[in-house]
Amino acid sequence: MTKPEDVKDLLEKVEKVVSEKKLDLSSGEDLSVGIMNLIGIEEHLFFTAQKTGKKEYLDLLNEVRTMRVELLKRIIKDYEGEQWCLSKHFLAASMRLIEVGTKELKKGNKDDAWDLFTKAYHLYSLFWGINLKTVKIDDVKREDDDVKLINEKGEEKATTSVFDKLGKIVQKVLDCCRE
Repeated sequence: MTKPEDVKDLLEKVEKVVSEKKLDLSSGEDLSVGIMNLIGIEEHLFFTAQKTGKKEYLDLLNEVRTMRVELLKRIIKDYEGEQWCLSKHFLAASMRLIEVGTKELKKGNKDDAWDLFTKAYHLYSLFWGINLKTVKIDDVKREDDDVKLINEKGEEKATTSVFDKLGKIVQKVLDCCRE
């Protein structure tokens, strides 16, 4: 079970990262969304190459991939093992869930859209939690269904997911409206 003091320690780490200005998080958030779109372009170029049988699309795919790798290095400074690929897939999965959620919203399925958007945000939060080094891979454990959080008033608040904790951190750290 995650203890309230663990969440408090985690938030203090986030505050330290922000105060030291190790990363322009506003730009980082914008960049991560741009990277999501580059991943989408790579996927569309793959499908277009296969559907048309034109290998020329693969050259363009490779150019876009090179750009995506270069830009991802601006966010992912240090990584071990599969963290690079995991990060890319967190963004890709988040982007796809947002797209499917948007389609569900258009169909009038607001509850389904909300569920998909929530899952997308959870994956996006995990991407940032890991890459800001506020969450270590081996710290992401779910021992039961009762994870504790502290709200803004210092009161304990029950939640059911480690993703909820990460979402709170991302809300606090990433504010695209800050200049």
